[in-house]
Amino acid sequence: MDKVNLGEKLALVTEHWHPRIVAELNGQHVKVVKLAGPFVWHQHEREDELFLVLRGTLRMEFRDRSLELDEGELIVVPRGVEHRPVAEREVEVLLFEPAGTLNTGNVRNERTVEAPERI
Repeated sequence: MDKVNLGEKLALVTEHWHPRIVAELNGQHVKVVKLAGPFVWHQHEREDELFLVLRGTLRMEFRDRSLELDEGELIVVPRGVEHRPVAEREVEVLLFEPAGTLNTGNVRNERTVEAPERI
């Protein structure tokens, strides 16, 4: 049982769109990630995803609307909902999702992280 300092963990992250695991509980991963620019449209068939904005502003796009998330705000994207995170400027985010969740969901491309590193 160790404490986790999110600022220290985020300082270790140098790549955008490459989540890192910082904790686990009950089969869930807690991850930190830095985002910049648009991601890919995707969905997760079996997993809900929680995005908590730690620094910056994140736009979560859906096919029928988009939501702006500021620091301290979160959104849970339900399983099966197609979405695309977009960061006009660098954003730091905490993710909470079931272990084994692919960051690109049903899409596999150069941004897919098969096995996130634990930091």
